[in-house]
Amino acid sequence: MEHDGQLELYAAVADQLKEAHARVRALQVPEGVRMALTRKLLVITAAAKHDLADATKRLERFTADLDAGRFPEEEG
Repeated sequence: MEHDGQLELYAAVADQLKEAHARVRALQVPEGVRMALTRKLLVITAAAKHDLADATKRLERFTADLDAGRFPEEEG
């Protein structure tokens, strides 16, 4: 049973990551900002492979920042 719960959590995080990637692609921001946001999502994705709980927290913070319009500085 516990294994099923873990799989459901992975699936939920994967869905949230897909949604976050779609949101970043749709943003009207400079390309450097988009690259910085995408890089953050890739770090969260990599973290999910090793520490799902930490990745979930990071993704929640990332999504909250997007919702609030807080974006990283443009990369050069």
